[in-house]
Amino acid sequence: MTLLLVALGGAVGTSLRYGLALLGERWLPEAWFPWGTFAANVLGSFLLGWVFVAAEGRTLADVDLRLVLGTGVMGGFTTYSSYNLELIRMLADGETMRGATYLLATILVCLAAGFAGLALGRLLR
Repeated sequence: MTLLLVALGGAVGTSLRYGLALLGERWLPEAWFPWGTFAANVLGSFLLGWVFVAAEGRTLADVDLRLVLGTGVMGGFTTYSSYNLELIRMLADGETMRGATYLLATILVCLAAGFAGLALGRLLR
């Protein structure tokens, strides 16, 4: 049951990620900065922090809800592999400033978003 619920959560997260990518293509051109990947990772970091606190002690079909939402949904929604590939390509193309900006922005903003999600979860609990 755990594997099934995590897999279903991953399918939901991946579908949401794809929807975000489509919105990003329409509203945020990625000419200089990969906004779609950045947005997915920042939002996912925030939501994972919130889920970690808000779903503590809760289950879905006797499975820890944090596992379903965190590993499943947020695991499918966030995308380290795309971030990594985009960063590698920037650096390989000699775009050091662009790569450094992307690297630092992702690390710092995702970390801040994760802390904010934890804080919101604690506040609402």
